[in-house]
Amino acid sequence: MLLKNKVSIITGAASPRGLGKATALLFAEQGAKVVIADLSEEAAIEAANSLPGEGHMGIAINVADETQVQAGKEKILAKYGRIDVLVNNAGITQPLKTLDIKGSNYDVVLDVSLRGTLLMSQAVLPTMQAQKSGNIVCISSVSAQRGGGIFGGPHYSAAKAGVLGLAKAMAREFGVDNIRVNCITPGLIQTDITQGKLTEEMKSQILAGIPLNRLGDAIDIARAALFLASDLSSYSTGITLDVNGGMLIH
Repeated sequence: MLLKNKVSIITGAASPRGLGKATALLFAEQGAKVVIADLSEEAAIEAANSLPGEGHMGIAINVADETQVQAGKEKILAKYGRIDVLVNNAGITQPLKTLDIKGSNYDVVLDVSLRGTLLMSQAVLPTMQAQKSGNIVCISSVSAQRGGGIFGGPHYSAAKAGVLGLAKAMAREFGVDNIRVNCITPGLIQTDITQGKLTEEMKSQILAGIPLNRLGDAIDIARAALFLASDLSSYSTGITLDVNGGMLIH
């Protein structure tokens, strides 16, 4: 098993068809002790209880709230005594154009995706430093690279681009502590966010620009997260792993 007994926190992982839940399931199958962190404690506990294996945990954490983040970290350490992996998956999007973005729109999107990534990373890094080991996987987006996505506005692209820069900077700073920090940039993935929003015409247009000729599934991102969280990627840090079916070929 690639993550046997590794304590792995995955944020925003309670949604049944989301990237986080698929990652939690795969991590559990690979032996991890999974902590599902989400806004709803009830949903997080239910999701954790649905995972294979034992010793998982569901916890309510608003990743944009420093007090909640630090309190959640203490609960996790009280139960497990260590933190091995953090997957910064929590994020929200809004389908707005540049001139329609209000301050409140900017704040909520940047707070969850970018501030949340920083706060969660700040919470776990001291423990990982003390252990002299740890992995942080940050979920960005192809929209950060191509200048916009299908459903997310420019402020979402900006937030996800910020995640890329933050992850690279943390990788450079904490490599000396044997802590690896990497990013995944998903393309268009079929999740609860996209469900029911794609017409057949839109889907055909999108597929025309994807060499693999299919939309992504949550498991595609989960497998990439497993690679980065495990020793399979032991000499990789500061990288951006594109998982988009060829939608964006550099």
